[in-house]
Amino acid sequence: MEAERSRVPERLQRRDEERLREVGKKRQEKEEQTVVEEKSGYFSASFGQERVAIEEALGGEGGPELLEEAAGRIQGLQKLLNDSIMFLPSYDTRQAQEQLTRLQSALDARRQQIQPTKKFTFKTRKKEGVPTAIVQPSTPAPAKEVPVEPAAQCGFQGLSGQALSMGAQEIRQQDVQLSQLRDCTITLSGNPSTLHMRELSGCRVLSGPVSTSIFVDNCHDCLFAFPCQQLRTHSTRDCRFYLHVTSRAIIEDCTNLMFAPFTWSYPEILEDYRLSGLDRNRNNWDQVDDFNWLAMGEKSPNWSVIPEEERVTHWN
Repeated sequence: MEAERSRVPERLQRRDEERLREVGKKRQEKEEQTVVEEKSGYFSASFGQERVAIEEALGGEGGPELLEEAAGRIQGLQKLLNDSIMFLPSYDTRQAQEQLTRLQSALDARRQQIQPTKKFTFKTRKKEGVPTAIVQPSTPAPAKEVPVEPAAQCGFQGLSGQALSMGAQEIRQQDVQLSQLRDCTITLSGNPSTLHMRELSGCRVLSGPVSTSIFVDNCHDCLFAFPCQQLRTHSTRDCRFYLHVTSRAIIEDCTNLMFAPFTWSYPEILEDYRLSGLDRNRNNWDQVDDFNWLAMGEKSPNWSVIPEEERVTHWN
């Protein structure tokens, strides 16, 4: 009985310590929630104000200089979003990215109004037949190099079975657009500002560091290798990504996407990394957010990691 009485103060002390720990934990959670709400409020106000200003600029009658200023401001908004993803709810992230996509589309439309895209032309030379077999993502068939004049807005469109390339002097930190390409190998040895890829089939795309975002839309059976600040992939299937991304990759309406670390290289890549401003030591290649998969604690079935024994190790 005496021993039991002596243990009572000990139990009371332990209970009091547990209560204090619980109170401290709840206080910390409340403080952290307040910080998150403050950061989220700052983001919403800053993002909304800048978005309206860009929309007004794009709706005016400005020339190329004004459009380049708008492009820089869009990049600034993208960086603000990338830096805020860690504390923003998924819905807010998705809405902001959709607004950025609309701004980029409006910018591209204004650029085309000022300087319409030229038709693709081939230099006069005797050409051999182009291969008709579909290029497999991991072991693409060699294609004959055919000189092609890139479009005025920097990129390639509507080609099949070609080996296409652009160097740093052609890219010059511009927005690069690749669209409606089939069974092509595209090499971009430079530093694009952004990279847009739409309706690619059976292609292999190797790009140097992209300063801001890469957008992939409606592509299938392709292999991609590139560093970037953010990757946004939509309506795409059966593709492999060798990725260096400093924020998080986002996929939507996609199936059977596979990811591995970026390993492609070329002689001037270190200089292009410097120009891009990307952090070479920060790579979230396996941190993929699927906007169609909202189950907490369960990984999306729409993407996976490329097994090490299946990864490309020789790029030439």
